[in-house]
Amino acid sequence: MSLRHALLGLLSDRRASGYDLLKTFETSLANVWPANQSQIYTELTKLAGAGLIAVAAEGPRGRKEYEITDEGMAELRHWLTEVPPQRVIRSDVLLRVFFLGVLSPEQARAYLADLTDLSRAGHEQLQRLADSVDWDEGNLSVYGRIALEYGLRFNAMRREWAEWAAEQIR
Repeated sequence: MSLRHALLGLLSDRRASGYDLLKTFETSLANVWPANQSQIYTELTKLAGAGLIAVAAEGPRGRKEYEITDEGMAELRHWLTEVPPQRVIRSDVLLRVFFLGVLSPEQARAYLADLTDLSRAGHEQLQRLADSVDWDEGNLSVYGRIALEYGLRFNAMRREWAEWAAEQIR
């Protein structure tokens, strides 16, 4: 996934300023695809230059509200339907697990206990997010809840796996 497609996806739902998009990233997409202010504004400039978004309104202090163009919607649909997702093949967590044998059993179990705690904290953070969002029936809410559920289940699975793995170490 690219920041380009994340922004197009958000703008497919409603017009937004760079600030609005930044806040959406901070409250929801950061768990899937983090981005900072300079990245967002740089990409908005590129998207506008490519004709994929347009300035729909300008407000005080140079505030610009963007909307997706027909070309932008076509690009988003193309990416969703014709570009296969990249398979994540690197995992720092599992690479470390492969080499836990160089540590003492206590240190290896401590690593897995930390992973258990990290997973529990991640689950709790996502649950707080789920509880704080004013969900509606719009596409971003419906599919956002589905994506959030993935994160909740992933963290639960990783916590259970880390607990199991710690029990395997003698």
